[in-house]
Amino acid sequence: MYIKPALSLSDAKAIANAAHAKAEENNWNVVIAIVDEGGHLMLLERMDYTQLGSIEVAQEKARTAYLFRRPTKKLEESILGGRTIMLNLPQATPIEGGVPLMNKGEMIGAIGVSGVQSFQDGIIAEAGAALAADFNKT
Repeated sequence: MYIKPALSLSDAKAIANAAHAKAEENNWNVVIAIVDEGGHLMLLERMDYTQLGSIEVAQEKARTAYLFRRPTKKLEESILGGRTIMLNLPQATPIEGGVPLMNKGEMIGAIGVSGVQSFQDGIIAEAGAALAADFNKT
């Protein structure tokens, strides 16, 4: 019997810790949001001195990555490439920093990061997402 991999709270904490470590390594203050396989918030961390506006943005980046099953960077690149119609997508925050969390080819959630430049948010989110792929899920 096949059991779909699922994101546990300890997994979400480990992902956030990996992202947090990458942010600290670069002296970047950010908000890190982790959503589950249903797109619901599991974990939110706001590092000291991060602007309050990043709380909602990080969550929306994570939800966008979950809903559209791709990094938010791809949506941002489409818009920058001239496809401004993408700005009309419902529930989409097309700003780099949201990344799906994949494990054994299955999406188990998503991470969203906000607080610095969007490409820096993306670096932090990727650090967290890389850890999810390594979980030994059955």
